[in-house]
Amino acid sequence: MSSDLSPLDAAQIAAFKEQGYLAIDSIATPDEVERMRDAYDRLFDAQIGREKGDHFDLAGVDEEDRPAKLQQMLGPSLYAPEFNSFECRETALAAARQILGKSAEPQGEHAIMKPAGFGAATPWHQDESYWDPKLEYHSLSVWVPLQEATLENGCMQFIPGSHQLGVLPHRPINNDRRIHGLEVETQVETARAVACPIPAGGATFHFSRTLHYAGENLTDKPRRAYIMVFGLPRKPFPGERSFSWLKDRETAREKRAASAKSVVLKTGLIP
Repeated sequence: MSSDLSPLDAAQIAAFKEQGYLAIDSIATPDEVERMRDAYDRLFDAQIGREKGDHFDLAGVDEEDRPAKLQQMLGPSLYAPEFNSFECRETALAAARQILGKSAEPQGEHAIMKPAGFGAATPWHQDESYWDPKLEYHSLSVWVPLQEATLENGCMQFIPGSHQLGVLPHRPINNDRRIHGLEVETQVETARAVACPIPAGGATFHFSRTLHYAGENLTDKPRRAYIMVFGLPRKPFPGERSFSWLKDRETAREKRAASAKSVVLKTGLIP
């Protein structure tokens, strides 16, 4: 990556820091989007990583005999190494360093797929609500749709300025401990929400505390999104805090992940 790569201009950076989100029309070329989509579909069609807890239903109870309403895959580059070579990752990292500073580094990636016709909404939430409360975060996510993102298929929506809030109380979706996904408990001022429809290969950026949402997929095609997380090195959180909603969960995903980890510890073999 060129050291002088600067994907964002000063006005975009200022707007992002003030509002907590930003939408741009291009971060990946059409050719790259097509190659990413091919790899993405291959992983989701085969449900790669399911036995390790890396593929699961974010919005449902994740039962084997039910179609997943909101499919998520953790670490897609672990299963499709070509994700590591896509130029949009370098561009996104450069943008993250413009915003957070030169110490910003990749901190994870995942993919979310809303199936055609019945893909569930992603409820209002803050990303940090999923993370270890003992750590302090200065992080942002870059959300890249692999087809046009519209209101009809579930584009991103944000509450401006909500990144200035602390981490709000959350709960499992529908208050069901069997569901992995979280939703904010407090009332969201949805009248203030800003929807961000963008082309395939565009991107939205948001801080880890920015309230965001994506609606149902009402179209006849899947809604595909690839998400990269970047941040400054994590430090212990100053003081004490705990996230009660992360305790006593009973998700199928966590059970599969624990089982896979147990196999590794007992045998030394990767399942």
